[in-house]
Amino acid sequence: MKRLFFVTILLLVLSSAVFSGNVFIEDYESHAEVKVYVVDYESQADLCVYKADYESQARGDDGLWYFVDFDTQADVTIYFVDYESQADLKIYYVDYTSKAGWKKSHPLQGKLQ
Repeated sequence: MKRLFFVTILLLVLSSAVFSGNVFIEDYESHAEVKVYVVDYESQADLCVYKADYESQARGDDGLWYFVDFDTQADVTIYFVDYESQADLKIYYVDYTSKAGWKKSHPLQGKLQ
């Protein structure tokens, strides 16, 4: 019985890692889990984001995002706001996976993957 419990927990953990980093852009602010503002400079960002070309690239790091077509495929839903003051999270897009990640301590740390 303990072994079955352990295997079940292990499978749940592994399955959540497989689908981490899937992001869906909502059309309405009220539907989104996180309101996001894109800043002009890396130094202004809470999180540097790398847009992955494939779902498999967006694993294990809050800064690696793969944009999905449907909200049911997403780990997190976001809405892009027009003003920095409206945002829960400020992001900056980077060109390399090695630059992706948190720049500042934030309450959402570890919750976007």
